[in-house]
Amino acid sequence: MIDLFRKMPLLAFTCLLSGVVLATEPEGPEGIVAGTETTIETLSAETIQEVVVTAQFRDVSVLDTGNSISILDSQQIERRQARHLDQLLNLVPNVNFSSGASRGKFIQIRGIGERSQFIEPLNPSVGLLIDGIDFSGIGGAATTLDLRQVEVLRGPQGTLYGANALAGLINMKSNNPSDVFEGHIETSIADYETRTTSAVLSGPIADNLGYRLAVQGHRSDGYIDNEFVNRKDTSNIDELTARGKLHWRVSDRLQLNFTGFYVDADNGYDAFSLDNTRKTLSDQPGHDRQESTAFAVESIWHATEQFDVVGLISYADSNLEYSYDEDWSFAAICEGLPCEGWEYSSFDRYQRSRYNGSMDLKLVSSEAGRLFNGASDWVLGIYYRRQNESLLREYTYADGDFTSDFDTRNRAVYGQLDTRLSDHLKLVSGARIEFRRADYLDSEGVRHNTSERLWGGRLALEYSLTPETLLYGLVSRGYKAGGVNSNPELDSGVRDFDTEYMWNLETGIKGDWLDRTLQVQLALFYQMRRDMQVKQSLVKPITGDLCPCSFIDMFDNASKGRNYGLELMFDWLAKEDVQVYGSLGLLRATYQDFESLSHVDADPENNVAVDLDGREQAHAPSYQFSLGVEVALTGQMSAALEMEGKQQFYLSPRHNARSNRYELFNARLEYRLQQWDFMLWGRNLTDRDVIVRGFGGFGNDPRNFYQTEPYYQYGEPRIVGATAKYRF
Repeated sequence: MIDLFRKMPLLAFTCLLSGVVLATEPEGPEGIVAGTETTIETLSAETIQEVVVTAQFRDVSVLDTGNSISILDSQQIERRQARHLDQLLNLVPNVNFSSGASRGKFIQIRGIGERSQFIEPLNPSVGLLIDGIDFSGIGGAATTLDLRQVEVLRGPQGTLYGANALAGLINMKSNNPSDVFEGHIETSIADYETRTTSAVLSGPIADNLGYRLAVQGHRSDGYIDNEFVNRKDTSNIDELTARGKLHWRVSDRLQLNFTGFYVDADNGYDAFSLDNTRKTLSDQPGHDRQESTAFAVESIWHATEQFDVVGLISYADSNLEYSYDEDWSFAAICEGLPCEGWEYSSFDRYQRSRYNGSMDLKLVSSEAGRLFNGASDWVLGIYYRRQNESLLREYTYADGDFTSDFDTRNRAVYGQLDTRLSDHLKLVSGARIEFRRADYLDSEGVRHNTSERLWGGRLALEYSLTPETLLYGLVSRGYKAGGVNSNPELDSGVRDFDTEYMWNLETGIKGDWLDRTLQVQLALFYQMRRDMQVKQSLVKPITGDLCPCSFIDMFDNASKGRNYGLELMFDWLAKEDVQVYGSLGLLRATYQDFESLSHVDADPENNVAVDLDGREQAHAPSYQFSLGVEVALTGQMSAALEMEGKQQFYLSPRHNARSNRYELFNARLEYRLQQWDFMLWGRNLTDRDVIVRGFGGFGNDPRNFYQTEPYYQYGEPRIVGATAKYRF
């Protein structure tokens, strides 16, 4: 049994301090806008459920908003037995992730997003919110305990979220307090000593006060055998998550929602093998750790008959460690071999402390407050965010420890008008002006200060062809702030990189057809990137003139980039007891007018600039898809089978190594008996090796005298498990 309560004193203190929880909300006071709440209206058993998007200024059906959005609900999360966001992302068209750690923590939407972080500060391209709390750039916190749904908004969210949402936004919403007392206990076992135990309690404290508490422990030995230290758990998973929410209806006009969140991930990291297998030789296995404590307070005040005042204050404090054995081997690997004397030994550790606090205050019009003779709903808001990140790097081949401090402050004013031009046509216009200041200082004496004024927004036309069919077209502009390259080995002339801007053109159709048994979303998009930020890694021999090599990370700007494609999602209730669902993403993402500074495949011993004009961008597969069917076999038993696939893609602009193309199969068999649920499930049933991170253009194996070759990290192999849940 997993020891869920080993940190309960800290959790209890967090709960008392912040009024904790994450949950299903009692209906608010009449007239109060639900702000960021999620509702799913259950229709007839013979129709598909309506899903509501909460990561907008108003709650709205996903089929009634002109934007490419995917919603993964609790049923889909349970169907896959996903414990982390990275186990869900393959269901979403044109969304990819990069690992290089214990989890797929770095996300790309339509080919745009970071793939790793080492010494440099990071400005994320994909925003990540967990119950309104900002975790952009540190996706290790994205566990799935008691989630209601995951919303993926593709394309720049310049009005909604600003600088950290150039590519899009992922909004994770947990369940809210229930009107009646309820809960469940769940436990599961699976291959590789995988164990998960969770518990949820929810209900009313008083007529105007509701709570929800949830806790989960998840452990696994991981999928690596370290043959040198004779251990099977050097890439283990050990994650504890606690969520809680308290909803207080203070009066008929005021609602207060308190949220608390805690995650402690004490995971191992020992992923790369000199032989490109799941068997490693590291004598110093690393770690991928994250401990985060966060809280948020949301207030919804029905100030007047014309508008509501919605405020959100959040804070998150995170401590992170990322470390690894750089040589992937042991000191005596060449003893008695021709390569004796060629080996090296190196360990690299990055310890970060990060906190961020934000305040978002907006006025949201009610029906009585509409402008222009009742034609226009409106939103007007102000936003403030401050984030500080300090780094300590301990590296074997450095003269001393490296430290840095990166402080950013964002202030923004934003607004949106939703104007009814006719019974069928609506114009959505929004804009955001953001003022950003960033201060950087490190132990090498490098000081960098920037101030920027950034702007973004969207202009969309939505046409209701019928009550069940929406056509839309939009133009949106997003931005990603410039920054500083912090590696002390870089020349001063390449310290800075510029702000990136992107124009997004999109059109689509959404429908709820065949008597509400078929829901379809289809979107076409074309994105023009200017001063595109591209991560580079200059190669430097550790000793002498030849590899083994270390990498000097830096960001550079390509003049342009082009990302365009198609996204299709559907959900079809083919029969009363048969549901078919799926997605398809097609993507073409290329560099324009760009020379890579370190394309070392051309010459492994030198950093050679190579023209990448027209080459595909990294982590941008040309297609990916998912297809599933769920069948009710009896009144108590159901079965589901899923297939997902992805085309190969470049792993970096620095080299030509690629991932592998793959198709995976997942299955689940569920039996329900009164309050009990029993599930047998499996992922990657054909046991395909899936590349989730890789390097090329350098050598790291002294046994072949550091000949250049690619190296890969593999994702989850076949895993089969069983789950039991008791509801009360």
